[in-house]
Amino acid sequence: MKTVKVVAAIIHNDNKIFATQRGYGEFKDGWEFPGGKVEPGETPKRALIREIQEELDTTISVGEKLHCVEYDYPTFHLSMECFWAEIISGDLVLKEHEDAKWLSKEELDSVDWLPADLELVEKIKENM
Repeated sequence: MKTVKVVAAIIHNDNKIFATQRGYGEFKDGWEFPGGKVEPGETPKRALIREIQEELDTTISVGEKLHCVEYDYPTFHLSMECFWAEIISGDLVLKEHEDAKWLSKEELDSVDWLPADLELVEKIKENM
């Protein structure tokens, strides 16, 4: 089975976490943490900075890694490194996503997360 290596940003501010809703593809309408694929030769942190700049027109600082999700979808294996992140500059412009929300710890279960992100949501709750 093919492995897809991705990174995800857990962007936090004022005890809330930024969540995005996919606007395209096989998982359209599912909620996730923003990020994307790691390009060959790219470090996970550098990939995350690039992806957030491309997808949300925002510059972030990447902090500690919270978790690495290993999840088998029907057609591929997802390896997702997840990092805490903070906004340096930008307004989180949705270029590829359908919707976005700032969620408190109590609100994290209020959206329909993609299957691979459910494990991460639990880790975030433990660390908020």
